[in-house]
Amino acid sequence: MTVGHHTRGRPPARSAGRLPRAVLAAGLLAVLLGTGACGAGDSAVDRGTAASDDRAASDEKAAASGAERGGPAAARPAAGATSEARPDTAVAVHVIRTATLDVEVASVPKAVAAARATAEGAGGLVSEETTERLDGTHETSHLVLRVPQERYEGVLDELAGSGKLLTRTSAAKDVTGQVVDVESRIATQRASVARVRELMDKAGRLSDVVALEGELSSRQADLESLLAQQASLKDRTSLATITLELSEPYADGADPGDEDTGFLDALGGGWDAFVTTLRWITVAVGVTAPFLAAVAVLLLLGRLLRRRLPRRRTPDRPSAPGAQAPPAP
Repeated sequence: MTVGHHTRGRPPARSAGRLPRAVLAAGLLAVLLGTGACGAGDSAVDRGTAASDDRAASDEKAAASGAERGGPAAARPAAGATSEARPDTAVAVHVIRTATLDVEVASVPKAVAAARATAEGAGGLVSEETTERLDGTHETSHLVLRVPQERYEGVLDELAGSGKLLTRTSAAKDVTGQVVDVESRIATQRASVARVRELMDKAGRLSDVVALEGELSSRQADLESLLAQQASLKDRTSLATITLELSEPYADGADPGDEDTGFLDALGGGWDAFVTTLRWITVAVGVTAPFLAAVAVLLLLGRLLRRRLPRRRTPDRPSAPGAQAPPAP
């Protein structure tokens, strides 16, 4: 009985010994898993931190190199930094301005002097001036003024107020696209000329040098033409052109050219035409008189020579057979 009792009691003791081992193994496995997970998380965090540091360092290097070169990278902020919005650079507008004024003034010489002073006071100049006197008392003047664009409106108003304004016209032409196109073509042409010169320095044969010299001359001529266009555009866009016509009023307030033509005016015009015709006829006779005199002298000499030369007698014709001879005297 005793033996059987002990045999039945061993299995519980053996299972009690196995339970702590299983718990220990499970705990050890949990600790290992936790340690691995922590290590993996730490390594991931370390890798993310290292990547962030690398990106920051590369951005700082790019910003530094861009700042040294003065290129676009200098304006690019580093990662994580706040960037302020910067306004875009406004494109310069190039406009050609022209105006025409027709003003009636009391004295043309005084108005011309005032217009010249106005243009020169604004920093401009008088590029053309023509003054003439009509009917002995009436004067007119034609002026072309060049003034800076920023003083254009002020000068125009001042000239228009110098007398009685008869007509006023103005125009503005935007040539910004043409200016930009010419500048781009100039840059391209200069680079082309530089390349040809480099090829000439490397050329070894005389035929290559001659061919490259011809190409260089052609490209330099194109470049000079573009530079001339650029200078012309710069002059016309920097200085506005004002054409000023000045005239004096007539004494009776009416233009003689506007009066109706009457009988006396027609008679006077006809007499003037008759006198002019006679004058031209007289001039023509005076021009041809020496030639006519020479021809008359030659004709007279010819007649005199004919009279002095002896006349030749005509020989007697032989008589026909059987005809009677003329009676003797």
